[in-house]
Amino acid sequence: MSVIAEPIARPRRTGLPFRYALREMRGGLNGFYVFIACIALGVMAIAGVGSVAASLGEGLAREGRTLLGGDVAFSLIQREATPQELAYLRGRAPVSVAATMRGMARTPAGASALVEIKAVDNLYPMLGELKLAPPMPLGDLLAERDGAFGAAADAAFLARLELKIGDRVTIGSATFQVRSVVESEPDKLAGNVGFGPRFLISEDALRATHLLQPGSLVRWIYRVRLPDNRTDDKAAQDFADATRAALPQAGWEIRSRGNASPQLERTITRFTQFLTLVGLAALLVGGVGVANAVKSHIDRRRDVIASFKALGATGRDVFAIYLTQVLVLATIGSVIGLALGAALPFAIVGLFGKLLPLPVVPALHWGELGLSLVYGLLTALAFGLWPLAQVRDVPVATLFREAATADAHRPRLRYIIGIGAVIALLLAVVIGLSYDKRVAIAFVVASVLVFGLLRGVAAGLMAIARRLPRSRSTMLRLAIANIHRPGALTPSVVMSLGLGLAVLVTIAQIDGNLRRQFTAALPEKAPAFFFIDIPSSEAEPFGAFLKQIAPKATLEDVPMLRGRIVAARGVRAEDLRPSQDAEWVLQSDRGLTYAADLPAGSKVVEGHWWPKDYSGKPLVSFDKKLADGLGLKIGDPVTVNVLGREITATISNLRSVDWQSLGINFVLVFSPNTFRGAPHTHIATLTEPDSTPQSDAALIKQVADKFPMVTSVRVKEALETVGGVVSNLALAVRGASSVTLISAILVLGGALAAGHRHRVYDAVILKTLGATRGRLIGAFALEYMMIGLATAVFGVIAGSAAAWLIVTRLMSLSFAWQAGSAAGVVAAALVVTVGLGLVGTLLALGQKPATVLRNL
Repeated sequence: MSVIAEPIARPRRTGLPFRYALREMRGGLNGFYVFIACIALGVMAIAGVGSVAASLGEGLAREGRTLLGGDVAFSLIQREATPQELAYLRGRAPVSVAATMRGMARTPAGASALVEIKAVDNLYPMLGELKLAPPMPLGDLLAERDGAFGAAADAAFLARLELKIGDRVTIGSATFQVRSVVESEPDKLAGNVGFGPRFLISEDALRATHLLQPGSLVRWIYRVRLPDNRTDDKAAQDFADATRAALPQAGWEIRSRGNASPQLERTITRFTQFLTLVGLAALLVGGVGVANAVKSHIDRRRDVIASFKALGATGRDVFAIYLTQVLVLATIGSVIGLALGAALPFAIVGLFGKLLPLPVVPALHWGELGLSLVYGLLTALAFGLWPLAQVRDVPVATLFREAATADAHRPRLRYIIGIGAVIALLLAVVIGLSYDKRVAIAFVVASVLVFGLLRGVAAGLMAIARRLPRSRSTMLRLAIANIHRPGALTPSVVMSLGLGLAVLVTIAQIDGNLRRQFTAALPEKAPAFFFIDIPSSEAEPFGAFLKQIAPKATLEDVPMLRGRIVAARGVRAEDLRPSQDAEWVLQSDRGLTYAADLPAGSKVVEGHWWPKDYSGKPLVSFDKKLADGLGLKIGDPVTVNVLGREITATISNLRSVDWQSLGINFVLVFSPNTFRGAPHTHIATLTEPDSTPQSDAALIKQVADKFPMVTSVRVKEALETVGGVVSNLALAVRGASSVTLISAILVLGGALAAGHRHRVYDAVILKTLGATRGRLIGAFALEYMMIGLATAVFGVIAGSAAAWLIVTRLMSLSFAWQAGSAAGVVAAALVVTVGLGLVGTLLALGQKPATVLRNL
C-alpha cells in the first residue's frame, strides 16, 4: 500500500490538491491509457473535422475570385443580357461572357454521349489558369479550321466514345474537332454537379449549333473583373448592389467573390456538422470509458483514500485531489487529440494536395481547437464526476472492510446539481454552436434516450438472468449468475458497446438506403429517359417520332420555363426567412410549367385546382412542404422573374408531390394563361416496360440523328452520377464513424480490464473449489456471448430506428431495412465481446492462487 504521510495542513491552500494529485500520478498512467485514448480519439475527430473545414473555408474565401472567374458574376437563364444591360456592365469594368448548357455529341460512327457544354469568349479565364493537355493558346484551341470548330473535352468523354485528339464530333448543326483535353478549370467549383463530361467551345461555335432556341435551357454568365485597387469583398458587394438597383427588372442571379459557390459552402457546412456530431458520438462513447476508468482508479486507490481520511483529510479534500487528477488526464488526452486533429489538414494537403479538387489552405485554427478542448474537458467532467462524487461520503471503515467490492451510493445533492450543470453546459455548446440546430437537438435527444435505454437493457438483462430457472449445466448456470451478480460486468459492457453499435448500424443503414435510392432501387414505373430542350414547334413531331420507334413506351410531355422567385407575400426573396428545408427554392432559378390538369404524381391537399378553361388572373399551385417552409398559404401572391419579366400569381392550391417517382413535376405549376406567348421549350419522359442498354443506345442514336437539338438524358446514368457523389460522401462518413467504433472497442476493453481484479478473485475461488480451466473458460465465454448478443440486438434496433427517422423525415426518402449490414454488426459485436472477454479471462486464469488467497 502506498500512503502519503504528509499531513493535510490548515488553512487549506489552493495548490494542495494539485500537489497531491501529481504525487499520486508519479507511478505512471497505468489504468488511464483507455481514459486518455478515448478523450484523444473524440477530440481528434472534432478538431480534425473542424480544422479541415476551416482550412477549406479559408481556401474558398482566398480563392473566391478565381473560383468565381471574376469579382462579381451575373447569370441569366434562358436569355442573354440585353445590349443596355451589357453596356452598363462593360461601361464600368471588363466583362467576360460564358454560356453553359447540355447537348448531345455524336461521332461519325453513330455513337453519342451527353455533354456539359461551356462556351467562352476570348477573355476566358480572366482569373486562374485553364489547364489543357496538350497546352495551347485558347484562340488556337477554339478557332474554326477546315470546316470544324475547335474544342477541348474531358478525358472521360474521349474514353466513353473511344476518341482521340484530332477526332471529330457533331453537336446540333456544328462539327467540332477535339484538339485538347481539359485537365482543370479555375471556375469549375462555382457551377453545379454535371451529368456529363465537359465540352469547351467558343461562343461562335455555340451559336453555330443552333441549340440556342427560344426557351432553351442555357445559362449566360457575365463575369466582371474590378480594377486592382477595388478587389476587396466590400467593393464587389457594392458593385453588385449598385447593378441590382440600376437594373431591377433584369432578374440576375448575382454572386460576388465572397460567395463564389454558396451551395458548396452550405454543403461543406452541413457535412462538417454531421461529421462533428459523429466525433461527438465518439466522445460520448469515450465518456463511458472515462467513467469506467475513474471508477476503477478509485477502487484501486481505496486504501490510499482511507489513509488520507485517517490522517485528517475531509471528503472535500479527497474529491479535490482526484478531480484534479481527472482534469490533468483529460487535458493530456485533449492535447494529444488536438495535436493530431490540428495536423490533419497539413497531412491531407501533403499527401493528396495535387489530387484535391477543393482549395484547402492548411493552418492552425485556434477557435476550432479551443472548442474541441472544451468538448474534451466537459465530457471528462460529465462522466467522471459521478464516481468521484460517490467517494466523497464513504466512511473509512467501509473502504477498509471489503477488498473485493464496494457499495454504490448516490452522491450528495450539490454534486448531482454540479454534474447536471456540466451536462447542461455541454449540451448548450453542442446545440448553440451548431449550423442546423434541429439536427443538433435531435442528436442530443437521441443520445439521452440511447443512454437511458442502454441502462434499461443492462438492468433488464440482469433481471431476466436473475429470474431464469436454475440450469443443470454448470457452465450455463455460472454464466447466468455472472450476468446478474453484484459487481457484474453487464452494465459496463452494455454501455461500452451499445452506443458504438447503434451509431455504426445507423450509418450502415443510411448508406445502404442511399445506395439503393441511386442505383438498384429505381421505381417500378420510373422513366427510362428525360428529353430536354425540345423546341415548342417540334414538340408534336418529336412525340410522334418517339411513338413510332417505341410503340410500347409511355410518353409524357410538358412545357417548361426557368424562373426565380423574387418575392412572396409581398416580401422580397432576400428578406424572407425560410426554414432550412425550404431555403434552397429561393437560391437560384427553378423549373416552371403551366398546366390545365393536375400533374401526375401530385395530389391537392389544400384549395382547389383551376378549371380547364380558366382565363382569369394568374394562379399558381405550390408544393405543400415548401409553402409551409416559406410561410405561404392559399391567397398569398408569389412573384417570379421569367425572361426578365416579373409575373405575380396568387396561390390557388397546395400539392403533395411524389418526387421519388422520377416523373415530371415542379414546385411551381401555373395556370395555362400565365405564360401565354412566352418563348419556352418542352421536357418529356419516356417509360419503356422492357428496356435494355442496347435498346436504350439505339433509341438515343435515332433521336440524336432526327432531332440534334434535343438533349437525351438516360435516367439510370444520371442516378449513377449522383450515386457516385453520394458514395464518396458515405465513404467519408464511414471513415469518421470508424472512430466511434474504435472508441467503443477501447471502452469495452477498459471495462473488461476494470473488472479484471474481480475476475481473478472469481477464478481463484472457483478453481480452489474444483472448477476446471475449460469449464471456467466456457462459462465466461457464454456470459460474454449472451451480453454481446443482447447489446447487438439493441444496437440493431436503435440504429435502425434512428436511420429510419433520418432517411424518411430529414431526407424524405423511402426506407428499406438492410438485413445484411445488421447481421454483420451482430457478428462483429459477438466476436469483439467474446474475444476481448476471453483474453481477460485467460490472464485471470493464469494468476497463482496462493498470492490471491493470501490477501483475501
